[in-house]
Amino acid sequence: MLHLDGSYGEGGGQILRTALGLSLVTGTAFTIERIRAGRRTPGLLRQHLTAVEAATRVGDADVEGASIGSQRVVFRPRRVRSGRHAFAVGTAGSATLVLQTVLPALLVASDASTVELEGGTHNPWAPPFDFLQHAFLPLVGRMGPRVTAMLERRGFYPAGGGRFTVDIEPAARLSPLDLPERGALRSIVTRATVAGLPASIAKRELAIVRERLGIERVDARVVEDDTSSGPGNVVTVDVESAHVTEVFTGFGERGLRAEAVGDRVAREVARYLGTQAAVGEHLADQLLVPLALAGGGSFVTLELSEHARTNVEIVRRFLDRTFDVHPVAAGTVRVTVGA
Repeated sequence: MLHLDGSYGEGGGQILRTALGLSLVTGTAFTIERIRAGRRTPGLLRQHLTAVEAATRVGDADVEGASIGSQRVVFRPRRVRSGRHAFAVGTAGSATLVLQTVLPALLVASDASTVELEGGTHNPWAPPFDFLQHAFLPLVGRMGPRVTAMLERRGFYPAGGGRFTVDIEPAARLSPLDLPERGALRSIVTRATVAGLPASIAKRELAIVRERLGIERVDARVVEDDTSSGPGNVVTVDVESAHVTEVFTGFGERGLRAEAVGDRVAREVARYLGTQAAVGEHLADQLLVPLALAGGGSFVTLELSEHARTNVEIVRRFLDRTFDVHPVAAGTVRVTVGA
């Protein structure tokens, strides 16, 4: 049994989620203590508990410490159960992070699976659904499995109530993926979505993004969502290049001007386009586990965040993999994963 310190490095819930996902794949039991010890509210919150419960069901596992506020969890998986699963966070906590927990095992399971998830789909502290659908899952598909995701209803913070379904056709093993460059720019498309808020907010956000990035009016559109359980606002910018699509996101906040939201996401896009990076900070983080499972691959990205560096160390505890990080050009590094 592995013993993990949940306060290590970045010290957030990602340590637990990565450990659960790799425990399912490898069959390795683990104990984790001091979960989120440095956070304002330490221990398991609702979304972390849902991730534990999801892993327990998919892994037919024995678990100790699965309760709100728990800072210690013992997890012993038996076998991966493919098929149909449904998980509900019950709050605006991220449903996409619950998927992140069980997806690695289902990608290499013996049979196909369908996962239905409810909770936050557009949460400022987690990958939004658009990022999964347009950036991350297409790259996973290039590694062998076929994964399709369908959004039924957005769930904004703090109301939650979102819903999406993911269909997974697994592969016997994942193939390595190399992304040394993003290739020629094909398009930049931006959408500003408002739910229960005036469309004028979205129009102001798009005006700033177009101004900062030089996007033509036909590449920007307002989406008025009348299905969300509560109000919300999100701006997404899809940067499609020859070899990869990146998705950047900005969220509206109470007291924050629409122009500031648009400016914030435009600056993030401009930073990415101003480098030779193939993938951005968040996509780099998401690719570490699949590449480790494949036993190889590489990508050029921006400087690794502490979140990503922490993720690397947790992967190393479960898998005998090497991670080499070498500078490529100003502000970028090449990450190479080896067996």
